[in-house]
Formats: sequence, structure tokens, C-alpha cells
Amino acid sequence: MDGSRQSFQVTVNGKSREYPIGITFGEVAGVYQKDYSYPIALAVRNGKIKELFKKVDQDCTVEFLTLADDTGHKTYNRTATIILMKAINDVVGLDKIEKIKMEFAIGNGYYCAKKGDFVFTDEIVAEIKAKMQEYIEKDYCIIKKSMPIDEANALFAQQKMTDKVSLFRYRGSSSVNVYNLDGYYDYYYGYMLPSTGYVRWFDLQRYEDGIVLILPNRSNPTALEVFKPFPKLFKSMEISVDWGEKLGVDTVSDLNDEIRKGRFNELVLVQEALQERRISEIASEIVSCGGIKFVMIAGPSSSGKTTFSHRLSVQLRTHGLTPHPIAADDYFVDRENTPKQPNGDYDFECLEAIDIQKFNDDMCALLAGERVELPTFNFVTGKREYRGNFKQLGPDDILVIEGIHGLNDKMSYALPADSKYKIYISALTTLNIDEHNRIPTTDGRLLRRLVRDARTRGATAKRTIQMWPSVRRGETENIFPFQESADAMFNSALIYELAVLKPYAEPLLYSIEKGEPEYFEAVRLLKFLSYFLGVGIEELPKNSIVREFVGGSCFKV
Repeated sequence: MDGSRQSFQVTVNGKSREYPIGITFGEVAGVYQKDYSYPIALAVRNGKIKELFKKVDQDCTVEFLTLADDTGHKTYNRTATIILMKAINDVVGLDKIEKIKMEFAIGNGYYCAKKGDFVFTDEIVAEIKAKMQEYIEKDYCIIKKSMPIDEANALFAQQKMTDKVSLFRYRGSSSVNVYNLDGYYDYYYGYMLPSTGYVRWFDLQRYEDGIVLILPNRSNPTALEVFKPFPKLFKSMEISVDWGEKLGVDTVSDLNDEIRKGRFNELVLVQEALQERRISEIASEIVSCGGIKFVMIAGPSSSGKTTFSHRLSVQLRTHGLTPHPIAADDYFVDRENTPKQPNGDYDFECLEAIDIQKFNDDMCALLAGERVELPTFNFVTGKREYRGNFKQLGPDDILVIEGIHGLNDKMSYALPADSKYKIYISALTTLNIDEHNRIPTTDGRLLRRLVRDARTRGATAKRTIQMWPSVRRGETENIFPFQESADAMFNSALIYELAVLKPYAEPLLYSIEKGEPEYFEAVRLLKFLSYFLGVGIEELPKNSIVREFVGGSCFKV
């Protein structure tokens, strides 16, 4: 840098201005905040994301990301988390804390569990919330510092964060970025807001044995919605957390340790056995209900619905039943009748994309013992076809129906309630990067879809990431509102799967070029995958749900 320079030229929205040396991106953002609907969270300098506390160090073009952008929203949540962790430390005391873990999302809340010599009473939770509010009002700066790994390890060991020490063992870098909030040090994968005063919208509630940090949704990032508990979903997540603890795999470093020590095959076998046991339990529940003729399976994209339906069918056969798979997609309306989204694209995920009348007519006819010819949807021509697929239900026959609207009673309005058994399936990741850095369940599903769509549909990573927000909107509208109405839930996430997906996903993500809109998401996912040791698929059973995405399944998926 030229030492004689007194200013830098910064171009924002096509307009250039001179700013004095030493100015931060946050100060520049303050000039333009009035032009944005939501608070600015990050700057993008010449195509690279910069935290707002960073100083402008060259002539540049700058764009801004707000809390309504995906990266900005994640930054808000991350900043709220470090504030919560400091508050818990200050209120409870480090000597009483064995572990504080951000476990998973429940609606618009994030469940935080604990181990240690204390209880999250209403009084303690109120005190922690008040302490968080105090930090926010004081607007403490959040300081980022690059430290040598050894120095960071000593610091985190002193704060009883041994999970971070274990994580850094697998980092190729000799240094690590550490965040300092008024003397509290922590590590987070991703960006931070410059100070605590940015986190103006939050709530904290006691929930079960832990607490829930309630934060705004990205669609309305400056308002809080009332927290709605999801007891069935919570129970399913708790079971998976318990599985991980019994396997000794709670964080990425635990998984890496198993791989490094040559115990990966054993981990795979035990995890697969746990899933098979759960599938067997669901099959037994279906049989014990009596009179079930329609098993309705629904879940968000890349949940492994197809493999699950095959494995459930195998278990139903062990009870003497004869299952018949039916894809609700075969009841799509003809392409020209498919509703469209505001941007003109076909909306294949809305209920109106299905010929509900025809579906119910056929199912009722089957229930009455009639012989029915079922359709097959031709995705090339966009037409329903009839190819001689006749069905007639006998006493031991049962239909296993897979489709995103399976939990919505409008889909099967004509069928008696006691003839249906509804199953919600999703890949609910409970593995953490470390105790304070949770892995969003959507990341696991996105990586599954990236790998599968590249293998089976020739789709680029760029296209899959581009479509993902639309897919997520469809899930929010058509699947998640009905998940608690399910008779059973199945978590298809496998604790080892991200290590398997890594070698497939990385080359796809590296194909996205800097400057493309999907670049930042690709960089984030690559950083995320860098924490994992990659493994091959040789040890995977042929009926594993992961095979639906990486290939080699014994089922037609």
C-alpha cells in the first residue's frame, strides 16, 4: 500500500466516493443503510465477503448483504450464539459447566443442551436472557484474531472447550481465527457481525431439559414469531442425539477419530443396524394398528424416501403382508395444466400439480376390492400414461405411497382415517462440527442432492444450488406444516454420511466460478466439508440410504 495515500475510492451501486484510510466496511455500510430494507450484515469487496469490522485497504467495488440474505441471516444466528454462550458462562460459571451444545433447530428456535452441575431453571434462563440483553445494549465489539493452532488450543483447553482442540487436529492450517467477546473466546465456522448491538431480535425459553434460542426467520429478519414446539420432531432428534452419544460420535472430530483408528466399518454397521431397528419398529406399529391399507410417506427433498419405502416394504413382508409401492408423482396433471410460479416456472411441488380427484377415485376403488389400472407419469412427454399396471388388493395387500403431500389430508381426503398410516421422513443431522457449531439439516440434504443429481440427471452443482431456495420454499409450504400429524417419524441421516459424500461433492462445488451467484454458497460448503476426513463407499451396505445418492443401491432408486 502506498504510504502517502490518504484515502481509498469505494464504488457502491455504481457511485464512487473517497473514504479516509482506516475506515471500516461497517462505517461505509452506514452511509448506504438507508437504501436497504434490512440491516446490512456483510460487505462483498471485489467479489469476496468481508466482515464489517474489517478495514477498507484498497480501491474497490463493494456490495452489501443484509439479514435477509442467506449468508447474512446465518451471520446473525452465529453472532446470537456467541452472545448466548458467553451469557451462560457468566451466569452459571465455568466451574459448573461440563458441556454446552447447540444441538438442532426446532421451528424458529435452536435447542441448546447442557451437561454439568446445574439445571436450566426458569430463574437461571431469565438471568441468562437478561445478561444477553445487557451485552446487546452495551454493544460490545466482537474482535477477530488469527492465532497459531497451539496458542488457540491452550486458550480453549483453559475454557474447557476440548472439542475445539480435537477439531483443530484435523485442520491443515497452522493458524485459526478466534473471536473475542469481552474476554470470552470462541471459534465459529463462518462470519460474525461487528458487535453485539446488531442482535436486536431474540428470545430465550426453557424447553425440556435445555433452552431454546429463538431468532427471526430469514423471510422477516427483524421480527420474532411465537415459538411453536414440535414434540414429535424433538423426540426424533433426541433419539438420534442419543444414538450418536452411544456410538461415541458427537462431533466431526469424533467421526474423524473413528476413521483414523480404522473403526469406520464397525461404525457403519452399528448405525445401519440402528436404522433398520427403527424401520422394523415402524412396520410392527403398522401391523398392530390393524386395517391399515395405505402407508403414506412424505418428507423434504433428498430425505431418502425411495430407499426407506423399499426397506419398510421388506419389513412389512416379514409380517406376512404384501406391499405395493406407488409414487404419488404418477398422478401429476398433464404438463400444460401444471400451475406456474410467479417467475413462470412450473410449480411441481404445489398440491394442485397432483390430480387429487383421480388419486382418490383409484385408491377408493382399490379399498373396495376393485381391479384398477394405475397410471405412470411420463416425465419426458409430460403426460400420464397407462401401461397395464393393474392392482387389486387382497386381505394381506398394503399400498406404500410416496409423495411430498402424503401427510396432507387434502391429498387423500376420500380415504378413511383408520385405513392410513402416515410417516414423516427427513435427514435430521445431529452431528456437530463442535459443540457450538451445529450442522443445519438442510446442508446434509443439499449435499445429498448435489451428488445424486449430478450422477442421475447430469445436473451441475451450480444448477442444484440455484434451485435450492425454490425447493426449500416448497417444503416450507407443503411439507413442514404437516410433519407433526405423522403417526411415525424416521430420521434418515446417517452419522457417517458426510465423510462419504465429501469426495463426490467437492469436485462438483469447485466447478462453480468466482463471480457466479452460487459461488459464496459453494465456498461455504467446501469450508464445511474441509473438517471431514473423506472415505470410500466400499464398506456401505447395498441397501443403505446413502446408496440412493452415491450409487450402487440394490433397490431401483
